[in-house]
Amino acid sequence: MKQPHSKIRRITVYCGSADGNDPAFLADALELGRAIARAGLGLVYGGANVGLMGALADAALEGGAEVIGILPEVLADREIAHAGVTKLEYVPTMHERKMRMHALADAFIALPGGYGTLDEMIEALTWAQLAMHVKPCILVNTAGYWNGLLEFLDTAVAAGFLKPQNRELLRVTSSAADAVRLAISLM
Repeated sequence: MKQPHSKIRRITVYCGSADGNDPAFLADALELGRAIARAGLGLVYGGANVGLMGALADAALEGGAEVIGILPEVLADREIAHAGVTKLEYVPTMHERKMRMHALADAFIALPGGYGTLDEMIEALTWAQLAMHVKPCILVNTAGYWNGLLEFLDTAVAAGFLKPQNRELLRVTSSAADAVRLAISLM
């Protein structure tokens, strides 16, 4: 079941505020930003100008995409806000950040990242499992970064804690361009 869309369809991307130690991580962030712009989509992301987040936003902006950053006030004083985005929204809490990013999204894509990235994607998946939305949830498994998570999810299925149909809610691609193509096909 597809949901109605606003005039501009948007992809919310979760990713690290660091570059990581593999050049493939940064390369995929740049490619994802470019692919979103090429597809005529908008980007919603965490609002930072650092790490994969900053690279993603810059690449999308360079391609002409609308870029909306959502930054919690707790991070406002850390000088990481991306001043060049189309729109930067400040929200009071991390929870409200996730809610706002979710509300603006037609699909979710996760690149490599840490606790925040994992938390945000798992929450989107949990909401899909609970039928609170039908938006695609896609993981870009850059250089096998998410292999451990994927193995854990398979273990959760085998142990009876995750139904196979709910495991399938998380789609996996090996490239950023494939993730955008998949999102478009499922939106």
